[in-house]
Amino acid sequence: MERGKMPPYYPAKTYQSLRLRRRFIMGCSKIRLFRPNMNMKRLQKSMERLQMPGHDFDANELTSLLKELLKVDKRWVPDGDGYSLYIRPTVIATHPYLGLAAPTQLLLYIITSPVGPYYPTGFKPIALWASNKFLRAWPGGTGGNKVGGNYAPTMKPQAYAVEKGYSQVLWLFNDEVTEVGSMNVFFVMKDEKNGVETLVTPPLDRGDILPGVTRDSILQLARTRTSLRVEERFPTISELIDASKEGRLVEAFGAGTAAVVTPIEKIHFEGKDININATGKWTQKFWDDLTRIQYGHQDGPEGWSIKV
Repeated sequence: MERGKMPPYYPAKTYQSLRLRRRFIMGCSKIRLFRPNMNMKRLQKSMERLQMPGHDFDANELTSLLKELLKVDKRWVPDGDGYSLYIRPTVIATHPYLGLAAPTQLLLYIITSPVGPYYPTGFKPIALWASNKFLRAWPGGTGGNKVGGNYAPTMKPQAYAVEKGYSQVLWLFNDEVTEVGSMNVFFVMKDEKNGVETLVTPPLDRGDILPGVTRDSILQLARTRTSLRVEERFPTISELIDASKEGRLVEAFGAGTAAVVTPIEKIHFEGKDININATGKWTQKFWDDLTRIQYGHQDGPEGWSIKV
């Protein structure tokens, strides 16, 4: 790559993350993708946000090309629950000049790599460090898109959280809870008036929350296969503190492609801990349902589990 090309200086880069999973049925190996159409749509929107030409590419054609690649790489798909072939479609700007301008040349490539479970400790609860000193995203920014520049600035606060003994950062915008680490975040709380259990997650309408594939899947499952009431709104850290004191904070979890679902057992904020029951029944249910659908052990909605 020429030294004057764009990515090292202005991170005009977007990517997606998918997994290819293997299941053996009567000695026959079957491999599956999970909702790749959503990743292609998100790639298009992220390219558009970065003013990249070609953002209106044929999503079905790229999915077809991806499937052909995976047929070649299928022997690299590891066996076992939690194991998969990680897939990263990436688009970077490659025009050879230093000026800050919309890209005119792009490179699309796809990386695949065998991976194991995201957390070496397995499906176990994690503790979070919450702070509004550092921001992951803000209204009108790029937090709602999968772009490279969103992630490097999170490494310092993440290192600080680990140094303090916590697994991830719970990102705040003023008092509002937005995401956890690089995942969407969910809370189950009892309504303070009638006690109805409600699944709460931040909405997508102001552009600072990533439209996660796992997030969308959990919301669909919650609305169609559970008794939970669903609310897409910003919970606040003050609300979580009050709900915990009143016994209304039932459970919490993060959700994303890499970890699928991660239980949350504690949130540390301004010197105090919010303790949360973990692993809760709803967290366990979403984990069970999603992983079973992803590996083909259980039927999901039409178009979710795609055989390759």
